[in-house]
Amino acid sequence: MRAPNHLNALRAFEAAARHLSYVAAADELNVTPAAVGQLVRKLEGALGVELFRRSAAGLARLELTDSARIILPELQAGFDLLAVAVKRLSHEGQHTVVTVTVPPAFADKWLLPRVERFQSRHPGYDLRIDTNGRLVDFTVDAVDVGIRYGAGRWPGLKATFLLEDEFFPVCSPALLRASHPLDDLSALRHYPLIHDMSMSSESGFPTWRSWLDHAAQTHAAQTHAAQTHVAKTHASHADIPYDGGMRINDSAAVIQAAIAGNGVALGRTTLVAADIAAGRLVRPFDDALSCDLAYYIVHKAQKNDAPFILAFTEWLLDEAQEQ
Repeated sequence: MRAPNHLNALRAFEAAARHLSYVAAADELNVTPAAVGQLVRKLEGALGVELFRRSAAGLARLELTDSARIILPELQAGFDLLAVAVKRLSHEGQHTVVTVTVPPAFADKWLLPRVERFQSRHPGYDLRIDTNGRLVDFTVDAVDVGIRYGAGRWPGLKATFLLEDEFFPVCSPALLRASHPLDDLSALRHYPLIHDMSMSSESGFPTWRSWLDHAAQTHAAQTHAAQTHVAKTHASHADIPYDGGMRINDSAAVIQAAIAGNGVALGRTTLVAADIAAGRLVRPFDDALSCDLAYYIVHKAQKNDAPFILAFTEWLLDEAQEQ
């Protein structure tokens, strides 16, 4: 079936399979649930295969059969390609809109200052940037490509490594001139520690406790021959209140609080580089802690060859190389 005779039925099945509901599929397709059910039954009859197991509750909840579960990804990929083709036809000679989902802090501190260079390189694409912070579902939401921070594994998505961070304290330059200058780890006890809680559910995300442990070990190793100094370093480290200070669940707000002089934040490379270069932030200590989490470019695996994804990915990787 190069040009399927059952295109409407396939469309009804895909919507019902995605929602596991004839009612929700009907709402999406602007038809009645009975019409969706009839189309699916006709498709089952034409193909000679059962697509749904109906629950005892009738049509309230559908369950995919093994056969349906196997063919669904390829069918969805086909509809994605059709959508791209139709979009090209309807926008021939016009700009193509690319919807991108990005963590808000990354958009603010890294992506948005660079977007003009993408528009210059690819004037035929218009970016629609979603920064609401929620983890979008690529199978439901109208999103083409995204940037995510994590371990690089998201079911159903292809992830391409973009950038990694190092973590280190940052503060306003004014704190270096205060009555307790930050020239030693022990001086941190005089200032509120600003905690970034935006990734608190990720066990690999560095915290003030993990950075202080790392810094104390580094200092101890560097002064191994001077045992009294080692003792002083560990004592100072123990005196610092790990859990006090300010907790903020937005990384950009964490950085802004540090710029305002509200305390010392644990910054990460991609989000603080511009503020350090501009003199709004300084690094009082050289110690940096690496992290297994990183930024990745993500999109549905079936869209691997989509021109706008290739263009956006290539541009992002070039920007990452130049920073």
